Amino acid sequence: MIFTMITLRPLEDADAAVVASWIDDGEALVMWSGKAGFTWPFDGGQLLGFRAADPARRLLVAPGPGGRPVGHVMLRPGGAPRSLRLGLVLVAPEARGRGHGEALVRAALAAAFSDPDVERVTLGVYAHNHGARRLYERLGFREEAAHPGSVQVGETWWTSVTMALPRPPALRG
Repeated sequence: MIFTMITLRPLEDADAAVVASWIDDGEALVMWSGKAGFTWPFDGGQLLGFRAADPARRLLVAPGPGGRPVGHVMLRPGGAPRSLRLGLVLVAPEARGRGHGEALVRAALAAAFSDPDVERVTLGVYAHNHGARRLYERLGFREEAAHPGSVQVGETWWTSVTMALPRPPALRG
């Protein structure tokens, strides 16, 4: 089944364990969360604690059939004025490869730009995460900066890339 449209709702406490179950090892945890401070083994309690630590973080899920989450994403203040940061993008393993990632990011962007004060959305992605980078570029994100040696995973240093998407012209006031 391919979803052409995904809706988002706030993460509920019961969703946290479901989302945590999609992360199957420490490397996947870093790929998903970057430097968010999560530790392996990861569990839903860490996600709930992360949400509680900063109410400005909007943790959102995309409910699938029956209401069970099939995707997760976060929007938070972007650090720069009139900017939001997109992060923690993840699709349930059983839902991957069917367009859910794109639909999830599109829904998050619609939520971000529904605020007329938001002029751009930024995100971070690891340079070697080619699938995610292609998706973000297809949606209009452009690379702003590369950060070599951003995080060490095992014996390897990963480069992170900051990407940005300005408010689309059709949404400008």
